[in-house]
Amino acid sequence: MNLMRRKSISSMMELKEKGNTLKKELGAFDLTMLGIGCVVGTGIFVMTGVAAAQHAGPALILSFIIAGLVCAFCALCYAELASMVPISGSAYTYSYATFGEIIAWILGWDLILEYGFAASMVASGWSGYFQGLMSGFGIHIPHALSSALDTGKGTYIDLPAIIIALLLTFVVSRGAKESTRLNTIMVVIKIAVIVLFLVVGVFYVKPSNWTPFMPFGFGGVMTGAATAFIAYIGFDVVATAAEEVRNPQRDLPRGIIASLIVCALLYVLVTAVLTGIVPYQLLDVKNPVAFAIQFIHQNWIAGFISLGAIIGITTVLFVLLYGQTRLLYAMGRDGLLPKKLSKLNPKTKAPTVSTWATGILVAFFAGVLPLDRLSDLVSIGTLFAFISVAIGIIILRKARPDLQRSFRVPWVPVIPLLAIIFCGYLLFSLPLVTWEAFLIWMVIGLVVYFSFGIRNSRLAKPEQDE
Repeated sequence: MNLMRRKSISSMMELKEKGNTLKKELGAFDLTMLGIGCVVGTGIFVMTGVAAAQHAGPALILSFIIAGLVCAFCALCYAELASMVPISGSAYTYSYATFGEIIAWILGWDLILEYGFAASMVASGWSGYFQGLMSGFGIHIPHALSSALDTGKGTYIDLPAIIIALLLTFVVSRGAKESTRLNTIMVVIKIAVIVLFLVVGVFYVKPSNWTPFMPFGFGGVMTGAATAFIAYIGFDVVATAAEEVRNPQRDLPRGIIASLIVCALLYVLVTAVLTGIVPYQLLDVKNPVAFAIQFIHQNWIAGFISLGAIIGITTVLFVLLYGQTRLLYAMGRDGLLPKKLSKLNPKTKAPTVSTWATGILVAFFAGVLPLDRLSDLVSIGTLFAFISVAIGIIILRKARPDLQRSFRVPWVPVIPLLAIIFCGYLLFSLPLVTWEAFLIWMVIGLVVYFSFGIRNSRLAKPEQDE
């Protein structure tokens, strides 16, 4: 019975009134910028070219639309739960109220994997772009400090990745308003660079490059959609900010849905212009947007594109760090992880311990371990979270129809079921080695839970509630 004990939604709301809560200072615009900051980055500057060349051709436009619709189903489910339970923790918190403690722990441990490894990978990618930009000015990082440990190549540590991870950790530690303000500035610059590419590139589009439109058939479009779906993951980080929103019932749904709409539009437009400028067969490169600019001999904006790519990746890293810290804060406050993780800075009301614990671990993994093969682990973690949230909508509609919902998913259970089916399809499309690594991670998590969490849970010691 202890494994299935649930936190009532009313008790979660009461906890918010007892002092140990984050400072409320975010609005719908801040949340939208968080979502865009996490979703529009590596995917738009890197993945679009490879996906077009290898999977879908010009029909990658359809792939992004299909993936965007499926993500919209998931986003609607997140929006309803976020309006009902405006507490930090995202899918972890929702599962605690819906399924019980053991499932909540599994989802929380799963999200630690998603945010932590994703942040480490993004920091490594940022390092590569940054070093490429610096080399253009004749500045070179010592080879031994330029990449993760690989004695065969003579590299030992990725110093730029460590520095950017720790620098952004410091920004996150200053509190939600200060850190989201910096994120908003970077997102505006990033969108401006993308718009510049679209405005310049549209005049060089050749409709003949869109023929054949579907060279790999509809199967290629769906493969492209599976790839494109991964580009959208990250909007769920918006839900982790729930406790810092001034009017969460109104602004959380708006922030989640608005960020997804803007991101889908940008992905579709960039893909259309990209495949219209360059024949899709030539786009199998790591920097397709910059490559397209060189292809049409508009090198004067190449520097802007490089700057946009670096800023885009920086915002992704920032938002992932932010989401991880709020998740650890929620789990620490619930007693499933050490309570020190829920300690707040008296001045900034930011979870200082969880912030620096996250930053140091991300910096370590980014600087020392080669993480190029861990993207599938990030994907499997995200898909599990999406499925749990969609199931939660169906359960709570039946079990608790009385709960106040300022936003309601239309056509329940059809939309949640569509989200479950598509995410399940993607889960079973992942390679066996990914499942094996994921199961190992889960076994470690269960060991931690049964040796620590089950005994120290706030629900095991209700008399200690603050």
